[in-house]
Amino acid sequence: MQVPEPLPPTQAHLCTENGGDSNGNSELSTLVAQAKKSGLPKDLIERAIAKGKGVSLSGEPLQTLTLEAMLPPAVSTIIECQTDNKKRTLDDLRHLVKEAGGSVTSTSHLFERRGHIILKSDRELEEDSILERVLEAGALDMEVQADRKSLSVYTEPSETASIARSLSTSLGMSLGSYDIIWVARPDFIVDMEDAEDETRLALEEIISTPRPHIVKL
Repeated sequence: MQVPEPLPPTQAHLCTENGGDSNGNSELSTLVAQAKKSGLPKDLIERAIAKGKGVSLSGEPLQTLTLEAMLPPAVSTIIECQTDNKKRTLDDLRHLVKEAGGSVTSTSHLFERRGHIILKSDRELEEDSILERVLEAGALDMEVQADRKSLSVYTEPSETASIARSLSTSLGMSLGSYDIIWVARPDFIVDMEDAEDETRLALEEIISTPRPHIVKL
């Protein structure tokens, strides 16, 4: 069974910059149509649009919450979300970490903030032919994905939006998404394919469990 893809992180930027009403925002209207076509439930679409406006479905302002934790056997994590009830969400996340056999502890020194851009092409990409243009645009690094038609670009957080638009135009590629993420420092990267089963299951539980008061980033 194919799992519907969520609205891309770009959603939040489109709502903020061009308005949260899809009737007057052509880019947002296109994203909503794509989400519906992929089978994404209506409540998740509405939640993503509300996130773009900086509010919850009830209209309450959203706050960003970050929890640092260590999961077994020794995997450092940073859990980040938006919520209209910070205390309840924090208690909820701490409970999930404890259930998974982990502990809440400082881990941010093992990560760094990076802008992350996904660009999509209708043809296969050759890394050598685009690397120079990507770096000249101000990006820090790039990686052609396994499908050979998607490109991941990493930037300084403050330059993410401008570089995303610039590269989309200069490379003639569609902008899939852009967001600010936590990236593990090279010496501390864990390949999830090789991770213990219980670690993968714990992370999947935290990421996938629906909670009305949490808007995932």
